[in-house]
Amino acid sequence: MKITANNFVSAEYELFVDGETEGELELMEKATPEQPLTFIFGLGMMLPKFEENMYGLEEGQSFDFTINTEDAYGEYDDASVLDLDRNIFEVDGALDTEVVFEGNVVPLMDNEGNRINAQVVEVSDTHVKVDLNHPLAGETLHFKGKVLEVREATEQELASLLGGGGCGSGCGCGSGGGSCGDGGCGDGSCGDEASAGGGCGSGCGCH
Repeated sequence: MKITANNFVSAEYELFVDGETEGELELMEKATPEQPLTFIFGLGMMLPKFEENMYGLEEGQSFDFTINTEDAYGEYDDASVLDLDRNIFEVDGALDTEVVFEGNVVPLMDNEGNRINAQVVEVSDTHVKVDLNHPLAGETLHFKGKVLEVREATEQELASLLGGGGCGSGCGCGSGGGSCGDGGCGDGSCGDEASAGGGCGSGCGCH
């Protein structure tokens, strides 16, 4: 069976970005056969260019493709690094240091009530500096992997995603186990290591 709309897809992959030296690639995340990326094709769970490159592939078939910055998460935007008042993150006058610390990703809400993920850059006595850029903003994405399974998605799988359980923005895709869902962007989001298409998390592909 070839990958088409509403197919359940499972894949292993490695995601690389350009390294500091020309021609060098840096491994950012991967999904293994034990913890694969899983998603339903055509529901917007993955980056459009990711799906475009996966379309028509069959179970057992390998893939190797590149997604340019503009078709991935866009250029890095310095204006998306913000200094927010520390009291926004305080509960009863105290900062939850188990959640708000340098390098951690925290959920925020924008003016329209949408959830967004922000990485904590710096914590001071008065402010918390956060970065709203996707972790892979400014990067060219190189995917190498293999399709593990292709099948028709069940009515239950489709209903759960169409009912609001699909990928959100972020991904990243995700940061972790690799599948959309918990776990696969939409934080619901990409799992920790495998987001592809994202996440959330770092995000391979969820968006």
